[in-house]
Parts: sequence; C-alpha cells; structure tokens
Amino acid sequence: MTERYSRQVLFPGIGKNGQEALRNKHVLIIGAGALGAANAEMIVRAGVGRITIIDRDYVDFSNLQRQNLYTEQDAIERIPKADAARKRLLSINSDIIIDSLTLDADADFFERFLPREAVDLIIDGTDNFDIRFIINDAAQKYEIPWVYGACVASGGLSLLVIPGKTPCLHCLMNTIPQAGATCDTAGIISPAVQMTASAQTAEALKWLTGNVDALRGTIFSFDLWTNQFSSVDVAKLKKPDCPSCGANPVYPFLSYEQSTKFAVLCGRDTVQIRPAGIDRRDLHLLFENVKKNADVTHQNAFLLSFKNDPYTVTAFKDGRVFIQGVSSVEESKKVYYRYFQ
Repeated sequence: MTERYSRQVLFPGIGKNGQEALRNKHVLIIGAGALGAANAEMIVRAGVGRITIIDRDYVDFSNLQRQNLYTEQDAIERIPKADAARKRLLSINSDIIIDSLTLDADADFFERFLPREAVDLIIDGTDNFDIRFIINDAAQKYEIPWVYGACVASGGLSLLVIPGKTPCLHCLMNTIPQAGATCDTAGIISPAVQMTASAQTAEALKWLTGNVDALRGTIFSFDLWTNQFSSVDVAKLKKPDCPSCGANPVYPFLSYEQSTKFAVLCGRDTVQIRPAGIDRRDLHLLFENVKKNADVTHQNAFLLSFKNDPYTVTAFKDGRVFIQGVSSVEESKKVYYRYFQ
C-alpha cells in the first residue's frame, strides 16, 4: 500500500482490505459535466482501479465556474469533456486505468457496453431524466448498482439504487417530468455541485468496499442557500409490478418506443424533438423557467417560442419541441437539455 492512500487506509471504514478492493473495481461515470467531473476526481483520488467516462459534449467557458477538471485552454480549444477529463485525471493519478468515450449515452450504448465490460458501479453525472431512466433500466437489466444525483441552483439530491434490493428510479418517478428548472434556467452555485457529488461518492465508496451496513438507504436532499436538509427512507416504495425492476421487468426505457426522438426537418435548419411519455406540456411553467435568460417571442394556448441567440426554441402544448438554428441532431440535444429535463 503506497503513501498515496495512507490517510484513507487509516480510516476504519476502508482500511487495507477496502483499499485493495477499490483497486480491483471498475466504475462507469455517465456525463463529465459538473457532477461527473466532481465524482470522477474523488473516485480517482480514492484509488479505484479503472474508470470509464462517457460524455458527448465539449468544454465551454460557461462550464468553468463549477466543472472542476477543466481549464480555459480546454474551453478555447473546445476539447471534448471526456478527453479533457481523462488528461487531467491521469495527471492526478497515473497508477489507474482511465478510459474516455466521446459518445451519446443512449440505450444502444449500454446494450453494447455492459455485456462485455465488468462494471461494478455506475455513477450518474447527467443533466436530464431521459438518460437517467435509460441508466436505471440498463442497471436493472445487468444487475449493476448506480448512484443517482441531481443538482440545480443551491440544492441537490442523491440515491443509491441497488437492483433487487432498493426501489428503482421508475418506482419513485413513474413518468419523466414535463418541465423543471435546469442550470441554464435557474443557475447553479459550485457548492451545490460539490455537496451532491460528495454524497454520491460516499455511497460509492461504501458499496465498492463492501460496507453495505453503512449505506444510507435514503434519498438525501438539501438546499445550501435556505439551509434545508432531508433524508427520506424509500425502502417501502419498491413496487412489485414496476416494469423496470418488478417481478416481470420489460425495461421499457431501453426500447425505441420509450426514447426521445430527434428528427431533422428538411430544408428548415430545424430539429423536432418528440419526448417519450409526454403528451401535454405546462407552457406557463416553461415560461416561468425561461423568462429570466431568454427572449419570449410568442405565447398562446398552443405554443411558447423563445429566442436565445443563435437558437429559437418552440415548445408545443402536445410536448413536441422545435429548435431552429441548429446544424445537427447532436447540437439540438445540447440546446434541448438546457431547458427541458
């Protein structure tokens, strides 16, 4: 055992055996944004033997306020986040294996990756429920625990989901939320990121070192600005008929029918997004979420349009969204998830 981990080994919850266990584990981190970067740094410093990071985006100047792995030069060069994260993490700990994937974490990715790779834990570093429900179903199908995490403004929450033991995300949230605050509509402060990631990584370390008795077993939530904290026991909320983790699972969010659809509208420089499971959108709530940082151009009983140069976004009451001014589906995804969880 090297001097590098000596203080961690002194901690009774880990010790030499726990440190050796960490060295033999593989953690998959989905998303290399604020939460993904913070979790990745703590996991790497802790000495987990192999890390795989997947992210589809590149570093932007707006990331630097809270995404701790990146530099101004990364933003200037628009380095893919997964690659920039890998470079920085290897400079922190060159004794472990770090793989970076600049890809979309869709259902197809999980169906290809998880059967061939021995993954011990998945950490959620994403920013939308589309991907989280895919993670949830993939984790249930391949029996891999995952740590859910989310943060916005000054608050956050986390939960460890253990297939066959705890309720899954689908048990707790039957449908993908229609609308909600995001970092691009409500902002975020860096301490909320670090607090959420710390809660996630703590549960990860407990699980990876076999300290199951120390697991929290609750949804932990907080707001650092209003000084509110809660820890809610969800054990009894596991549903025996849940389509993701019940007695006869069908893993619905791994299917094409339950995925959000992106389609380029020919000749219009526009992508249409049709979210799964949403047939009615609260346009008033959307207006409240976007009015502070976007110019609302049209609003009626059927749609809401707003402009944030160079993009124009139109949300329809039936759930569809048009994004005008994009050149590709990938670009449209980046814009879409700024405003719609």
